[in-house]
Amino acid sequence: MNLELNLTSHVPIYVQLIDQIKTKIANQELKPGDQMPTVRQLAADLRVNFNTIARAYRFLDEEGIISTQHGRGTFILELQSEEHAAELRVEVLRRLTRSYLYESYKLGYSSEEVKEIVNTKLERWEKEFPPPAPDEDLSKLSKKNK
Repeated sequence: MNLELNLTSHVPIYVQLIDQIKTKIANQELKPGDQMPTVRQLAADLRVNFNTIARAYRFLDEEGIISTQHGRGTFILELQSEEHAAELRVEVLRRLTRSYLYESYKLGYSSEEVKEIVNTKLERWEKEFPPPAPDEDLSKLSKKNK
């Protein structure tokens, strides 16, 4: 399973995992009945603590998104509806937005500064698809300094 973790993010790793798995389900990259890697295997693959993966799986299990069957493995459950899949996507987007706004606030930016940057990036996104990668500005900066 292709999951990418940002170890420098202030978003806990288990939350990043939950969000990515929910997004993959909502986008139908993971389908009902698909088997998930074992906790130990995913921990080894991502090079994170076993307990971090177990925590993410536990939350997903409690939400009825996955089911762990002792001796058989962990499987994606059938979503109750397409509406539920859409809710998963919106939930992930809301969490990303809250995280971005909170981090901006902690760094001392005003809401007006954030709004200006976001609107500029949204306008660019509407003209260019897909939107620029998060590290695009850094790669341009490093080229300028050469």
